[in-house]
Amino acid sequence: MSVLRIESLTKNFGSLVVTNKLNLAIEAGERHVVIGPNGAGKTSLVNQIGGQLQPTAGHIYLADQEITGLSPDEICRRGVARTFQRNNLFRELTALENVRLSVQARRGGSLNFYTPVSRMAAALEASRQFLAMVGLGEAGDQLVRNLSYGEQRQLEIALALASEPQLLLLDEPTAGMAPAETQRMIALIAGLPRQLAILMIEHDMQVVFSLADRITVLYYGEVLATGTIQEIEANPRVREVYLGAAH
Repeated sequence: MSVLRIESLTKNFGSLVVTNKLNLAIEAGERHVVIGPNGAGKTSLVNQIGGQLQPTAGHIYLADQEITGLSPDEICRRGVARTFQRNNLFRELTALENVRLSVQARRGGSLNFYTPVSRMAAALEASRQFLAMVGLGEAGDQLVRNLSYGEQRQLEIALALASEPQLLLLDEPTAGMAPAETQRMIALIAGLPRQLAILMIEHDMQVVFSLADRITVLYYGEVLATGTIQEIEANPRVREVYLGAAH
């Protein structure tokens, strides 16, 4: 069974078509990367999967349950988590407090900031585990505003993992990073549990080729090609419109 199945997904803004009868399937544990030139419809696609944007037509299924048109919070409860191109963090709280809020939201605990720590033992322990998963095990007591940009992006992934998803959506997770930060992010994503399916938008081809099991190339809202790294590299149409002759 596919973790994610998209059938004839279409999104129009008046006469502008940003997603055009798009079909896509992602299997359990798959690392699937979406690439394409600016304006290809990559973020619009992820926004429709995550519920931030309502499709005009078509269907989105998560493990054979339709989630088309549901609210973002309901889609999250069903098992889809995501990060955004811009950080969505509580900068005046610590890294641990940020993750703890996500853990409590998922598990139905109180979000009262003044709840005694003694009542939060399970949530705090889970939060520490998620921080360790993203390489921030020693940074739990640091205020988010004092973390580096790369560390903040790592923390965003920890918050997404804390919702215990089946599918993780990553929107350009290495955008704006220095080379060393990019390498850490590649290692982080590569080390995530293989039962977790990942759909990632990425423009850095080093990152794409380091992580992708399969690649989908979008072009003006349509799927130009889907395949393995080798198949995409060898596709003459992809080379023409995106990769360039040097690849």
